[in-house]
Amino acid sequence: MASGATGNPEAVQSVGLSVCLLGGFRVSVGTRPVGEDRWRLRKARCLIKLLALAPGHRLHRDQVTDLLWPDLGLKAATNNLHYALYTVRHALGPTTGSRFLNLKDERLTLSPDAPLWVDVEAFEEAAATARRTRKPAAYRAALDLYAGELLPEDRYEDWTAERRTGLHNTYLALLEELAALHESRVETIAAIDVLQRLVEHEPTQEEAHAALMRLFAATGQRYRALCQYEHLREALARERGTGPGAATRRFYAEVVSGDAPSTDTSPIIRRTSRPPSLPRHNLPSALTSSSGLEHEESKLKKTLSVTRLLTLTESGGTDQTPSENGLTRREYQVALLTARGLPNRQIARELTISERTVENHVAHILRKLGFRSRTQVAAWVAERERPS
Repeated sequence: MASGATGNPEAVQSVGLSVCLLGGFRVSVGTRPVGEDRWRLRKARCLIKLLALAPGHRLHRDQVTDLLWPDLGLKAATNNLHYALYTVRHALGPTTGSRFLNLKDERLTLSPDAPLWVDVEAFEEAAATARRTRKPAAYRAALDLYAGELLPEDRYEDWTAERRTGLHNTYLALLEELAALHESRVETIAAIDVLQRLVEHEPTQEEAHAALMRLFAATGQRYRALCQYEHLREALARERGTGPGAATRRFYAEVVSGDAPSTDTSPIIRRTSRPPSLPRHNLPSALTSSSGLEHEESKLKKTLSVTRLLTLTESGGTDQTPSENGLTRREYQVALLTARGLPNRQIARELTISERTVENHVAHILRKLGFRSRTQVAAWVAERERPS
């Protein structure tokens, strides 16, 4: 009978069928990969994919024809199905292919009488094992089975969408759980490694970025904490048209000022459910009038000596007069606001200049200071503005 397993059993390697759907479609009969040139019909490949994903690896004939040939009449769709069956069996082996794909009593079954291994099943079973045992090794074994998104070549097929999203969310959840598990064991380096994998796959996951910032700060890697904030800010601006939340901005201010705690006992990722996707727009994130955010903004301005920005504006001299640090007065104003984590659009509003002018100022600042990123500018400002 067809069976799933969390690893490639010897029986499958010798005489069974292996179907991989994560990261792309791949099939092996025993140890022999089925070459791309063997699949002459796209619908033949889709037939294997449908059955590999179906419960029990079986589907009624009408379900298959409805999914693969929805616009054809019954007779034409049935003829196409039989030709696809022939193509699949020939691809799997002229003499052995029929044992891996059976049509009986109007039901199609994948590998009914031979061992079957499907990577999707193996991943889901390994994930369940990891959550049951709560062992890092079990989590790593499950994560290693996720070779990529489900059938990327069929991204726009309706029958793959829901399962693809579910598998991807399971993978992200496993990363979150493993990071928290490493944190509970005070395995900081391992937790950082897992969180970096998480933000690589989901760049707008603010909680993971914030967790990395806390871990970097707690281990004396202040510059990496600042860089992580910059990665988050850019990802949110690009994907959602928003900025980091109040708590993250507050912690960023603490890192800039050197007030971030050297140890952090807060959980790595605090949330228990994934937030809904936000629509794209070109508006800055809305500000709340809550006392907590007002306190944060006040502290941030104090930390970065924004009062000095006002002094620079009100004092004599033109915007182009060089200051003692080699930047013009206007450039230093832009540097101060950059260090607060403000995007160019908001800096332009603060200084009543165009966004393109801000872009030019930022480019001049980077060139004059020999820096490559806004994070380096933030660290430089923090050192200059630190109370002596």
